[in-house]
Amino acid sequence: MTEPDSTTPLLATPFTVRGVTLPNRIVVSPMCQYSSTDGLPNAWHLVHLGSRAVGGAGLVLTEAAAVSPEGRITPQDAGIWNDDQVQAWKPVVEFVRAQGSVAGVQLAHAGFKASTHRPWDTEHGALPASEGGWPVVGPTEDPFSSSYPVPRQLDEVGISRVVDDFAAAARRALEAGFQVVEVHAAHGYLLHEFLSPLSNTRTDVWGGSRENRMRLVLEVTRAVREAVGEDVPVLVRISATDWTEGGWNGEDSVALAAELKAAGADLVDCSTGGVVPRAEIPVGPGYQVPFAEQVRTQTGLPTGAVGMITGAAQAEAVLQEGQADVVLLARELLRDPYWPNRAIAELQGAAPWPAQYERAF
Repeated sequence: MTEPDSTTPLLATPFTVRGVTLPNRIVVSPMCQYSSTDGLPNAWHLVHLGSRAVGGAGLVLTEAAAVSPEGRITPQDAGIWNDDQVQAWKPVVEFVRAQGSVAGVQLAHAGFKASTHRPWDTEHGALPASEGGWPVVGPTEDPFSSSYPVPRQLDEVGISRVVDDFAAAARRALEAGFQVVEVHAAHGYLLHEFLSPLSNTRTDVWGGSRENRMRLVLEVTRAVREAVGEDVPVLVRISATDWTEGGWNGEDSVALAAELKAAGADLVDCSTGGVVPRAEIPVGPGYQVPFAEQVRTQTGLPTGAVGMITGAAQAEAVLQEGQADVVLLARELLRDPYWPNRAIAELQGAAPWPAQYERAF
């Protein structure tokens, strides 16, 4: 890891992981756009992700890119399960990198949250076969909720295929030019479903004990690490707590992070929730930051903090207080793609705006 320069705000200092250096510690959090056809990114993705790179983000992560067709949340999800998608991602990646940002992809499988309508559709929940729905899978045959599809329980063959799909997607990510790969193990999607005792009630080697429930995400992480080699950073997004009695919690996340570190992960991106429909989540400024601090302090593994981080001073304080190594922003970057440069300018009086925009500042 690079040591920060004490003469500049931590937010503006580089951060090196393996063979990649982020120009600053601001990361575009993965945000589903539900705007693809056949998993192909298009002009929307180029403008959406490209404008955040122009705005100064150090690392631009894509939305959840499905590792298989059945791993999509909706039919409009982006994917990275075939070669056509690789070619479609290339111009997006090239533009992001040309702005001085690092391009990263989030690899995902929706599990029992797959085959649903987009959030803004009139209908919600399960997508019928007549409208393009497909069979879904999960750790058991229990659905996310009564309005979601009933999954097929994954057997050994299916689990092996999931691991292989993540590894193959990671290899395609490198072919597309991505420099960072993130494994999505949060928000009630497949890998989180195996982690949480609320959704994983299996009694075989994939369920029961915490060690067994962690097995799938660790196998996926090891497979992704092998697929991308030693120089490419591998991040893992987790839901650090289910916010529900008897569910996954901060102590579990510390145990998982220690194992992820051994499996080849370089940073844990600490989000929360998503595996049960109506958890009581105390949403507020920086409400998830303490989990990033807990994991970082107790394991020594770098972390990313995300969730209601909206101000420059707030983001800088997270870093200065040692709560995380990078900050991820989502909704604030939807409101203002240029937040990174605005925040850096606020903290140090100037920011590296593109030459085309300098006359505005």
